[in-house]
Amino acid sequence: MLSRPPSDTVKPRAVVMSEPRMPIPAPEDTYKGWLFKWTNYIKGYQRRWFVLSNGLLSYYRTQAEMRHTCRGTINLATANIAVEDSCNFVISNGGTQTYHLKASSEVERQRWITALELAKAKASRMQLESDDSGDDSTPNAAGQSTGSRNSEVQSTLRTLGSKVEDLSTCNDLIAKHGSALQRSLSELEGVQLGGETSEKIRQVTERATLFRITSNAMINACRDFMTLAQTHSKRWQKALQSEREQRVRLEETLEQLAKQHNHLERAFRGATVLPSSQSNPAIDSKGPVPRKGDASDEDEENEFFDACEDVQEFITVPADPKYHRSGSNVSGISNELGMDDGTTSLDEQSLASNPESPQSQELVPVRKRRTRIPDKPNYSLNLWSIMKNCIGKELSKIPMPVNFNEPLSMLQRLSEDLEYYELLDRAAKCQSSLEQMCYVAAFTVSSYSTTVHRTGKPFNPLLGETFELDRVQESGYRSLCEQVSHHPPAAAHHAISERGWTLRQEIALASKFRGKYLSIMPLGSIHCIFEKSTHHYTWKKVTTTVHNIIVGKLWIDQSGEIDVVNHKTGDRCHLKFAPYSYFSRDVARKVTGVVTDKDGKAHYVLSGTWDEKMEYSRVMQSSRGGENGADGRQKTVYQTLKAKELWKKTPLPEGAENMYYFSTLALTLNEPEEGVAPTDTRKRPDQRLMEQGRWEEANTEKQRLEEKQRTVRREREREANRAASPSEEGKESADGAEEVEIASEPSETTYKTDTDETSSDLSLSTETLHGSHPPAYSMEGPYGAPVKSGHQDNYTPMWFERLVDPMTGEPTHIYKGGYWEAKEQGYWDSCPDIF
Repeated sequence: MLSRPPSDTVKPRAVVMSEPRMPIPAPEDTYKGWLFKWTNYIKGYQRRWFVLSNGLLSYYRTQAEMRHTCRGTINLATANIAVEDSCNFVISNGGTQTYHLKASSEVERQRWITALELAKAKASRMQLESDDSGDDSTPNAAGQSTGSRNSEVQSTLRTLGSKVEDLSTCNDLIAKHGSALQRSLSELEGVQLGGETSEKIRQVTERATLFRITSNAMINACRDFMTLAQTHSKRWQKALQSEREQRVRLEETLEQLAKQHNHLERAFRGATVLPSSQSNPAIDSKGPVPRKGDASDEDEENEFFDACEDVQEFITVPADPKYHRSGSNVSGISNELGMDDGTTSLDEQSLASNPESPQSQELVPVRKRRTRIPDKPNYSLNLWSIMKNCIGKELSKIPMPVNFNEPLSMLQRLSEDLEYYELLDRAAKCQSSLEQMCYVAAFTVSSYSTTVHRTGKPFNPLLGETFELDRVQESGYRSLCEQVSHHPPAAAHHAISERGWTLRQEIALASKFRGKYLSIMPLGSIHCIFEKSTHHYTWKKVTTTVHNIIVGKLWIDQSGEIDVVNHKTGDRCHLKFAPYSYFSRDVARKVTGVVTDKDGKAHYVLSGTWDEKMEYSRVMQSSRGGENGADGRQKTVYQTLKAKELWKKTPLPEGAENMYYFSTLALTLNEPEEGVAPTDTRKRPDQRLMEQGRWEEANTEKQRLEEKQRTVRREREREANRAASPSEEGKESADGAEEVEIASEPSETTYKTDTDETSSDLSLSTETLHGSHPPAYSMEGPYGAPVKSGHQDNYTPMWFERLVDPMTGEPTHIYKGGYWEAKEQGYWDSCPDIF
C-alpha cells in the first residue's frame, strides 16, 4: 500500500501563498520564482522555489528553506536546456542530474528560458577564462595589503616562469639530439664492415655524449624547479593557514556581535524567548536546532520549519473541524496567553522558573543508586528445550521461558513513565493553561522514548503484586503500582509529587497477533491533576506494534492519535504518531500536534520524534488551505515563530546494549530496598534470578509461582461458589475442582500457552482477539461511588478501590491510601503471600 495517494500530488500549495510577479531577467541579477518540478509517478509535479544565481540553479521546498536547506543544485555551465511544450522544459547536465520543470504559463516559461540561457552563457565564459588563466593567476592577498607581500609573490612567479622556460629549452634539445642519435644508430646498422665503420661509430659516440649532457641539464633544471616550488609551497601554506585562522576569528566575532544584537532586540521588543536555564543551553547560543524532518525532499502535508523572530514562516498540518478553527487575527493572542492580566507567557515565566522547589534545596542525604546490572547472558534459545516441556501437558500449563523477558515487571515499566517528571514540575509552575498543555503533551510523548530498543517482554505481575518508587528526596515524588486484575490483566498506578501534581492511571492490555507483527493496545485513561490550578488532564496511550515476530530482528513502532484534554478549561492538544512506512520519506517516529483553546483556535504547534525530542512553535496566524489532504481533511497553514525545545531524551548509560537497553532510571528500579511491602516486585524470586543471569533457575522458579497462583485462584473461586450457592456446600468432589477450573476460563482459546502469565505471553483470549474486554463491572451508581465487581478473579485490591471517575465516567481503580502509612509503621500483616 502506498503511503501517499497520487490525488494529492498536483499543486499541493497553490492556495497557500500567492504567485510572485516575475521581473524581466537581467544577466547579472539573481532570478527567483515558483516552478513545478517532477518528483515521481506517485506524487507527480510538486511546487518548488527555484533560485538562479552565479550560474547555479538551486531549488527549495519553500522560500523559508533558503536559509538552511537546499534540496538540489545543477551547474548551468555544462547543462543542456530543452523546451518540451508551451509550459514544460528540461534541464540536464549529461545524465547525472535532470530536472523536468513546468511553469504556470507560456510567458513565465519563456522568462525562465531567457534567464537560464543568459546564465549559462555567462557561466561558460567564466569557466573558459578560469581555464585559460591556469597557473598564471595571482594568489589573493586579501587581508595582507602590504606591497612587500605582492612583490615577493611576483618575484617568485617570475623565477618559476624562467625555470619553466629552461625546462622547455632542455626538452627541445633532448628531442633534437635524441632524433639525431636515432638516425646514427639506423645508419650504423646498414654500414658494411670496413673503413667507414670507425667513422660512423665516432659520430654515434659524439651524439650520445651530447644527449647525455642535455639530459643531465634537464635533470638539474627539474631538480631546481622542484626545490624552489617546495620551498615556496611551504611558505604559501603557512600564509594560507594564517588567513584561515584570521577568517575564523572574524566569523566568531561577528557571531558574538549578532547574538548580542539579537538579545538586545528581543529585550527591547519584549519578545518571548526561552531562557537557557530551562531549555536546551544550545538553543539561544547556537541558533535553530536542525530538524530531522528537513532531510526529506518530498513531504505531503505535515511540514514544520523554524521561523525567526522577524521572518514569519509557514507550517502546514491537517485540520480537523472537530479540533481546529481557522483564524487570521493575531491581536488576541496576548489576552489568550494571559499577558494582559499580569501573568506571563510560556517563554518568560513558566519556562524560566527553576524546576527545583525550595524544599529540595535543603541538605538531605540522598541515596546513591546503582548504575549497572549484570550483563545479559548470551544464551541461545533452543526450541527443543521449550517443546520437550510441552509433552503430555495441557496447553494452559506450558510456561514461557524467561528468554523472551527483561528483568523488570509491567508495574516497573509503568513507573518508567515518570522518567521525565521534570516536565510536570515545570507544568505545575505555569500561569497559563495553554503553556501547561505544551508540557503535559511533551510528557505524554516522553513516556515512549524508553521503548525504542526495548524488545524484551516485561514480567507479567502476579495478582496482588505491588511496586513502590519512593523518590521524594531526589525528585520530590513517590509512586505506587498494584496488579488489580489478572483476567484481563490490569494494573493501577498512582504518583503524587510535592511540587503540585498527581498522576494516576489504570492500564489493561489488549493484543492482536497479525502473523508478522503483534499489536498491543493499552486500554484505560491517564489522569494528571495540578493542585494549584486544579486543572485536570486526561489522555490515552497509542498502539505499540512489535514487528518481525516470526522471522527477522524485532523492532518497535508507536502509532495512533492522542487527545490531551483539559477538562477545566476545554483546551486540547491533538497529537499524531505517524506509523512507519517504507514508502514515506518523512522522518521516522515523527510526532506532530496542535494546541487549541476551547473555541478551537490554535496557539502552539508541536513537532518532533517520540524517541528523541519535542519542540513547540507559537502560532502567530493561521489560514485554511483550499485543497484537502490524503485523508479528506482540509489543510491549515500556521505562521509561527522560531521553534523552541520542550523536551530532549537523556542518552542511555554506557554499555546499555549489554544491559537490556535500560535507561538510568530503569537500572535502579529492581535494586533491592529495605522496608518495602512483601508483595513488592523487587522480592519476586524468578525476576531476581534472571537479573543475576541464572536463567534456568529463573524458569524453574517462574513455573512454581504460576502453579501457586493457579492454586490460590481455584480456592478463591470455590469460596465464591460456596458464597453464591450455600445449599450446594459439601457437594464438591475430587473432580469438581477440575470442573471449576475449566469453567472459570470460558473465554480462553487454544492459542493460550500460559494461563496465569497473561495474554501478552502469546496467550490470546477471544476478547483480546476482538479488541475488547468482557464487561467486568456494573456502571450503575453515582460518580465517585464504589462499583460492584463482577470480575472472574473475585479479588479485592489491597491499596486501590474501584470507583467511577467523575471526569470521564469510566470505572477505574483509584488509590484509597494506607500504603505509605503502613510502610512507615512497618506493618504488612494484611499483605498476601504471593511469592
